[in-house]
Amino acid sequence: MATHGFPKSNAYDQTVVREKIMGPNPLKLLEELLQDHAIPCDGTVMDLGSGQGITSVMLAKDYGFRVFACDLWSDPTDNLRFFERMGLSTDRVVPLKTDAANGLPFAREFFDAVVSIDSYHYFACDPAFLDEKLLPFVKPGGFVYIAVPGMKDDGLHEDLPAELLLSWTPEELSALHDAAYWQTLVNQAQDADVVSVHEMDVNEEAWNDWLACDNEYSVNDRASLDAGAGAYLNFVAIVLRKR
Repeated sequence: MATHGFPKSNAYDQTVVREKIMGPNPLKLLEELLQDHAIPCDGTVMDLGSGQGITSVMLAKDYGFRVFACDLWSDPTDNLRFFERMGLSTDRVVPLKTDAANGLPFAREFFDAVVSIDSYHYFACDPAFLDEKLLPFVKPGGFVYIAVPGMKDDGLHEDLPAELLLSWTPEELSALHDAAYWQTLVNQAQDADVVSVHEMDVNEEAWNDWLACDNEYSVNDRASLDAGAGAYLNFVAIVLRKR
């Protein structure tokens, strides 16, 4: 994996990182996303779409947060064992199986922040999602930090480049949007102010780390990226503040 910058991410055992990541390097996405963050150092944070838990580990160990690792598809018992292996007790990280689209099991205004890395696009494209399903659980003045994979231009959906179709179907690509799409979507929230929506710098490096993994999903993605599909793809950072 590349070693330029990202001191927190690169401090992790890269064998563990390759074992646990499920797409472009989420640790580097997280580290860039939280540059100059405004979350209290001992804050309570929801890791929404936490996957196999590697981002939850970083949030607890490197940022000092108390973390609730929320994911629909991963086994919370497996994640618990992983957190224990990484030296984290349930005082620091709590793994949960949750379905964000159908109701989260928390008290209102419980979290100082929500962080979501490479998952928000799967369940949150309904304009009502923020106000109805997520923001009620964030304290007034709290933050939502999101990193989503995107297209550099939504117009690409009208005639998808052949390079993209080497690895993904049009349906799989339909959830990828440009920064303007996300800006329009989050601007509709009634209970949050939009702090920032912008293209991230880490895109190529995060993808390269993923393509270096040896599993069927990363191998599948190589066909498109090797053909130059990275020219059409990006990651979009979204930062919101609860009113």
